[in-house]
Amino acid sequence: MGYIGPVVVDHFRKKFPEATLVGYDAGYFAGCLLDHLDYPESKLDEQVFGDVRDLSDDLFEGADAVIHLAAISNDPMGHAFEEVTDKINNLCSYQVAVRAKAAGVKNFVFASSCSVYGAGGDNAKGENDALQPLTSYARSKVSAEEALRPLGGDGFVVTCLRFATACGISPRLRLDLVLNDFVANALSTKRIEILSDGTPLRPLIDVKDMARAMEWGALREGTGEDHFLIVNAGSNEGNYQVKDLAEAVRVQLPETQVSVSEEAAPDKRSYKVDFSLFEKLAPDHQPKNKLHDSVSQLISGLRSTGFRNPKFRDSTYVRLNALRRLQDNGKLNKNLFWK
Repeated sequence: MGYIGPVVVDHFRKKFPEATLVGYDAGYFAGCLLDHLDYPESKLDEQVFGDVRDLSDDLFEGADAVIHLAAISNDPMGHAFEEVTDKINNLCSYQVAVRAKAAGVKNFVFASSCSVYGAGGDNAKGENDALQPLTSYARSKVSAEEALRPLGGDGFVVTCLRFATACGISPRLRLDLVLNDFVANALSTKRIEILSDGTPLRPLIDVKDMARAMEWGALREGTGEDHFLIVNAGSNEGNYQVKDLAEAVRVQLPETQVSVSEEAAPDKRSYKVDFSLFEKLAPDHQPKNKLHDSVSQLISGLRSTGFRNPKFRDSTYVRLNALRRLQDNGKLNKNLFWK
């Protein structure tokens, strides 16, 4: 019930119409809908509400595959809730996988992140290169990958997808992602202000293509050492400098003014990623959405709702705001448990 999950549900329902699809979510962001007449969970056979820190023993009975997305999902939230981030993103990921394996699940797909490369420099980072996680979020993903490694085997196939930075339209849209933020600013203010010198490198992947990669992971047959696999998920042509993303938005919204903060402190979160292994292993599940497609779909999706809010960064489109509002209204405690 977050940003990525509804797109995954839609993809799997279309791809496997006879499959039984079950969702599990704490519901933090249930109300963060782009269109309040569109409920993505209607495409599930069942939606279970629960916290990954308190799983029931029978949750995975009869399941063939588990796609594990549950996480405190970006750097600002990770900074605000550092201990909770490690618990949910790291320790609980391992516990979920242990229970899934015990229940006879065949495939476990873990949504990891290319942010584990941190200050990567200009050389494209492959799966065996050194990691330099710079944030609590990135560190939690590194720790989770290592915890999952020994579980692969005995008929249990673990796929850790190190995703490029997510972008694109979703029923529960996030605007705290770089491309999505740029499109929202261009629509609401006709300005994009890059809070750096524009040179940091970011690999991008559309949420629709993330779902395609998860399909591959959910069906993958592991052999030998491949029972546990870490793979960068994205495309080599999807490596961009931040200023290139702003320009891609300006091309489709030509009244947009783009400004670059030449005097800004360097953004150390800059990395270029090599996606050659994913291209080799999953030739039928490669990204299809180009940058201009993602921009176009974001524009049309936001326009369809009459989006014009220049203060969207204060809204629940920014997920940290959603958590803070729940806390301020007495719904969540400091550890993000429902009261």
